[in-house]
Amino acid sequence: MKLVIQGKNIEITDAIRDYVNDKITKAVNHFQNLTTEVDVHLSVARNPRISTNQSAEVTIYANGTVIRAQESTESMYASIDLVANKIARQLRKYKEKRNRKLHVPSKTSETVAEAPVVEDLIGDRTVELPEEVVRTKYFAMPPMSVREALEQLQLVDHDFFVFCNAETEEINVIYERNHGGYGVIQPRKAQENGYLSNDEMSKAS
Repeated sequence: MKLVIQGKNIEITDAIRDYVNDKITKAVNHFQNLTTEVDVHLSVARNPRISTNQSAEVTIYANGTVIRAQESTESMYASIDLVANKIARQLRKYKEKRNRKLHVPSKTSETVAEAPVVEDLIGDRTVELPEEVVRTKYFAMPPMSVREALEQLQLVDHDFFVFCNAETEEINVIYERNHGGYGVIQPRKAQENGYLSNDEMSKAS
């Protein structure tokens, strides 16, 4: 298993590195056959108004699936403890769902092949971002159903998830609605040129 530790506004000392390695290794110990890479991002917010300014974020790549968790407290070590526990629960949930799928016979003769995660997603391109954008991510996007996208959303610890709809072959976004439940944002058809109005956008949320 490959473990990568990065920091922002914090020095990754040997003590912190050893602590992360110990906690994260224990958290994924029972799932190493599923896990290919673990990225840990530690950061400290410089805004004095934020009391829980010590954040630990863990992203796990497991057989083409991305599993993510993040925790923030007043102590980096406490944040690492909490995020390790959360990522262990996320992995357990993922493994249980995966095992259920393996034991359920397929109802159709066609299945979507799982696309491998490409290590170098940007090739020799240079990443150019506007000044206000501080971080960019690239990830594989194998086609999946809306139900599979919902399962992914519940694993990545975000309030939205971008995916390629296997039925339409279009890029969709599934998100948590402010008033409960989930919604899916789909692009307009070619003959329906135009953009969502502000009123439409507010209704979507």
